Formats: sequence, structure tokens, C-alpha cells
Amino acid sequence: MKQEGSQRLSLPASPPVPGLQLSRATFSPQVRIRCGKITNYEIWHERGGVPGSSWVLVKAVSSGSHTMGVVGLLNLLLTAVVVLLCLATPAVTRLVGSWMNLGLQGYEVWRNPQIYLIGAQPLCTQIAGLSPGQTKLCQLYQDHMGSVGRGAKTGIHECQWQFRHRRWNCSTVDDSTVFGPVLQIPSREAAFAHAIASAGVVNSVSRACRDGQLSTCGCSPARRPKDLNKEWIWGGCGDNVEYGYKFTQGFVDVREREKNYKRGSPKQGRQLMNLHNNEAGRRAVIRRTRVNCKCHGVSGSCSLITCWQQLAPFREVGDLLKDKYDGATEVKINRRGKLQVKHPQFNVPTAEDLVYLDESPDYCRRNNTVGSLGTQDRICNKSSQGMDGCGLLCCGRGYNSQKVKLHERCHCKFHWCCYVECKTCTRIVDLHTCK
Repeated sequence: MKQEGSQRLSLPASPPVPGLQLSRATFSPQVRIRCGKITNYEIWHERGGVPGSSWVLVKAVSSGSHTMGVVGLLNLLLTAVVVLLCLATPAVTRLVGSWMNLGLQGYEVWRNPQIYLIGAQPLCTQIAGLSPGQTKLCQLYQDHMGSVGRGAKTGIHECQWQFRHRRWNCSTVDDSTVFGPVLQIPSREAAFAHAIASAGVVNSVSRACRDGQLSTCGCSPARRPKDLNKEWIWGGCGDNVEYGYKFTQGFVDVREREKNYKRGSPKQGRQLMNLHNNEAGRRAVIRRTRVNCKCHGVSGSCSLITCWQQLAPFREVGDLLKDKYDGATEVKINRRGKLQVKHPQFNVPTAEDLVYLDESPDYCRRNNTVGSLGTQDRICNKSSQGMDGCGLLCCGRGYNSQKVKLHERCHCKFHWCCYVECKTCTRIVDLHTCK
């Protein structure tokens, strides 16, 4: 019996069996999984884009005669076993891209969009992670997308700073999901990521308006504060937080609002969770916005004082949202399609608080399914009792200690004109890493 090429066998899908490891998979609308190899055949299991569709591909990897005998019957029997095991494996979840992927695009993409056109398709359709509504807004406000990308990148960097000593340290992955499977889980971490990214876009767009980089906005139209000294002048060109808030609300939230889920379903709960946390991030920027004043006059006489609206340093926004993360409220979706506090003993969250639906997964050990990289080989502080301490960060596994040489610039002097000369100093430090 001679086998060449490939044969497609239509077989029904089986219920998932946890614990089975897949040898290879690609995240695409149609996922084909290499399940194994038996003698002259490779067994593949593919699940198509249509729900419930499933088929097995038996592919010959070597040609030549194959005598049907005891060996042939054994091969067929083993093939059938592998096929059944393949069909019993759960379908690979297709990770959904995120608009935050704009933050990982190079700024030159938006400075010279015409050189990135592919065929007749505009640039916005080539950026992975945008929803249909976001793609349309991208096409209408293409000059805004550089600011959106900078805002998303600012949010990602702030997330990594705030969580640099935590078990989950806001690590990014090299695809359009930005944070990997972590954002697919409605946890505290997903709540913070959505809030800080939304805040970053408000911050960036507001500043771009002030700097005259956008065609549809300019300086802040904010009214004079009632408690401002009457002798001081309200003027200058302030950060246009009002426009930044409205544009970010439209661009970021359209991803959720264009979906229509069944009332009270888990998907609707996640939709409302994202909308709430996006709003919390935007409000954090407004909460930290301040009035800044400057003196004018001869020889510092301060005969004239001018005031305007100014954004706070983004680190202050990150600190505020980090506090909201620590005090986030667990909620659930009710039958009426509304979020409610899961445990009645806790207060109802305000529009400035963060909410989440599920507890965080275990970030102590590597788990590709939930996107956890684990804490092995992370640097810890031996003397700290906080989250950066070796006890908590290493999850009780202990730590390794070693002495390392550090080369640093030191004894720097400024020479006129105009350069700085430094020496190189070497010191030995103790480095502790998690086991």
C-alpha cells in the first residue's frame, strides 16, 4: 500500500482535555497544530475559523512502498490514537491585538506615512490591533496618531516603572497584543494597563494641541479659575486637556462600544470593565492637572504674573493610578447588565477607581497560558521587606547571591567650552537573584 501526499479526514471535535501540550501552533484565524509523527506520517489537527469546525490532516513525509502487514496495522492503530488525542486537545485561543500596539510603532511611520502605503491601502489598515472603528478614526485623524502612539508608549513605560519591583513587571511581547495573554484576563493588571494607556493618550494629545501639532485643536480654552488672584492674568497657551479627554474617549472607547454582547454575559462584563478603567485613567490626568504661573518684570520684580493650565508630570498620574490599583474593587456583572460590587462589605467604586472581574493569576512561575514570565533570575533586594524583597519577589524559593563589578562614570568636570570629562570608577556590589 503506497501513501503519498495528504488525506483530509472529517472528524467531529471532542471536548477539551486539560494538560495536553501542543508541539507547535500559530495564532491565526485557522490554527493548525502538529500533533505528532508516526513512521512515515505526520499528524496535524486544524481548527478553522468557523465555530466547531475541525479536521485532521494525515501527511506522508516519505514516499515509497509500505507493505500492509502487522507493522502497517500497528501504524494505523497508533495513527488513530494520535488523531483522537489531537481532537481531544483544546483549541488554541486566538489572542486579540490591542490598540496599544501603536505605542510600539516607530514615530517615523507617522511622520512620513506615504512611504508605508502598501498597494492602494492606507497606513491605518496596516496597523495590527486597531478595531474597525479605531481604523476609521485613524484615517480621519491621521495627524493625531503620532500623539496616540506616543501616549500609548508613555503609558507602557510608566506601567513598567510602577511595577518594576512586582512579580508581574508589565513586560511586553513582540506582537500586536503588547502584553500577551495577560490582557485577556480581567484582572487588576489588565485594569491598570487600560487605565495608564488611556491616561497616556490624554496627556500626549493635550500637549500636542498646545504645541500646535494638530490641525483640529490649539491652546486650552479653560476658563479662569474662580479662586485665582484678581491681579494675575489668565492667559498663555495651556495644555488642552479638554480636547485630549474628548478625543481619547472617542478613540479608545469605540473599541468597546462597537461591540454588542448579550446582557449579563461575561463578555459584556469585560466590556464594561474596560470602559470604566479607561475613564478612570482619563480622570486621573484631569485630577492632577494644575494651574501654573510665571512672573514677568525687570530684574525679577514680578510686576506681572501670568497663569495657565498645565499637565502634571506623568509620573504623578502613574503614582495615582498605582494607588488605585492597590485599592481596586472586585466586581461582577448582574442580570441587568450592570457592574456591581462582588463583596457587599466593600464600598461602591467611584468613576476614578479601578475595577476588575477576576483575581490575578500566579505570577511566581512561568506560565505561557496566562502570560506569566515568572520571577526566576529577577534581581531582588535582600534587606527589603516590601514587594521588591527577596522573600516576596522570589515567592519563597530563595535566592542566589554573587559579587559583580560595576563600572560607572564618576568625578565629572565641565570644561569651557563645552564638554564634560569624567573618570570611570569600579565598585563591587552584591547581586541577589531569585532561584
